[in-house]
Amino acid sequence: MNRTTLSLIAGATALAAVTGFAALSAPDAPGTDTAAKAAAQLPVERTSLLCPAPSTSDLAETSYTSFTPVTKGTGSGGKAELREADEESADAPADGEDKGKGKDDGKSGEDKPAKPVLTPKEPGKPVTGDSSGGDAPALVGTADGRFAPGWTVQETTEVAAGTGRGLQGVNCAAPDTDFWFPGASTDADRTDYVHLTNPDDSAAVVDIELYGKDGALKSAVGEGITVPPHSSEPVLLSTLTGERQTNLTVHVNVRSGRVGAAVQALDDKLGGDWLAASTDPSGSLVLPGIPKDATSVRLVALTPGDADADLKVRLASPSGLITPAGHETVHVKGGMTAAVDLGDVTRGEAGSLVLTPTDRSVPVVAALRVVRGKGDKQETAFIPATRPVGTRATSADNNGKGSILSLTAPGAAATVKVTASAGSEGGTPVSKTYTIKAGTTQDIEPPTPGGLKGTYALTVETVSGGPVYGARTLTASEDGVPAFTVQTLPDDRGTVAVPEADEDLSVLQR
Repeated sequence: MNRTTLSLIAGATALAAVTGFAALSAPDAPGTDTAAKAAAQLPVERTSLLCPAPSTSDLAETSYTSFTPVTKGTGSGGKAELREADEESADAPADGEDKGKGKDDGKSGEDKPAKPVLTPKEPGKPVTGDSSGGDAPALVGTADGRFAPGWTVQETTEVAAGTGRGLQGVNCAAPDTDFWFPGASTDADRTDYVHLTNPDDSAAVVDIELYGKDGALKSAVGEGITVPPHSSEPVLLSTLTGERQTNLTVHVNVRSGRVGAAVQALDDKLGGDWLAASTDPSGSLVLPGIPKDATSVRLVALTPGDADADLKVRLASPSGLITPAGHETVHVKGGMTAAVDLGDVTRGEAGSLVLTPTDRSVPVVAALRVVRGKGDKQETAFIPATRPVGTRATSADNNGKGSILSLTAPGAAATVKVTASAGSEGGTPVSKTYTIKAGTTQDIEPPTPGGLKGTYALTVETVSGGPVYGARTLTASEDGVPAFTVQTLPDDRGTVAVPEADEDLSVLQR
């Protein structure tokens, strides 16, 4: 293979890592021998992740876990690092420096806030960091070489009291240009922020659109929001509209540049959590990992276009697909947010919600608001519709207790391999294989590393069958409140399909 072809493959691989595309290939022309042009699966060479500022509460305790699974064919070089969003390059402490105390900026006369910087030494072993209080910044991270494929960072925050008290968790996400968040609110009991983080050297320009039960809400201040380079902007949703609505869908559309986006939903009575973006609008959706002891489940959905959507609602239970009584279908009017209270739909068993069109397929986005507990001891989490596990998915922050892995195969049966990594402070990896029957959800107490010390990561790989969808639930007890947070497990897109070149393009070399 000539040097130019290698350069083209490297360029395509790097583009896939930045944009999130899983494959770069054109449709085959009629009569094309596709076997002769099979694309090679190569590891991505660079990955970017953005972590929102975790909390403004003085009682917040935040932990970060960074992990890259071992991927064949990556070589021996590379690194992964997280830095403060607005101090991305010069001021972050290097390895070996004191990370618990910032440097004096020479102007204010005060120390800068601590900067959690996670720099793993090798793939296959997580590293952790933490911060306290409400001054922890948003983080910007990049990984390259052997640390890029499947790089995952989890941000987990415990808030002891106040609005949003409980356990809040979010997977740090790749920058993008389009996000949908069904399940947000401007209700009087809610304080919802959309966090926008810009990793690049130029400003990003963002529009935030809100869709309620009657359609789009008018908001001039949601247009043309500027996010400066290497910075993060939390936007309070109630400042974008004068309307109080319990169920909203937030659309973040980036006009210029790219950002990371996540919604922090804080409730005065029901705790709070992060609402991650729903997967791209689709006619069929899967929302995996509803806790079996959920006392209230609310489905929030929107079809972005003008056409209405009629969806069949089914629950993938441990015994198969069932239709919730009284909630056989849901009608979603075009451009309007629909909300359906499903109650304790799981009835003490593991479950995942499966939405399919009753007739013609109309693209939809959706998420679940899930509540555990009763009375004044309730806590909230969110489950957005997600992509399948695919080749491999990763959950970065787990300990010896309090982690539940939920896997569902809504179509064909599937076999998956679950690997517990080495611990952050010691331990040996362990793998187990599970079979998920067609149409079912299985809650798994995940394997733990031998001699575990510290936290560990879980990777889920599809061995056969499928597709498989997954979520990981973390639980804790805060003064009798069943605190929890749920993160879905989409494919980590650690490899990219790169088609082989048919022509010698060296004449294009200059």
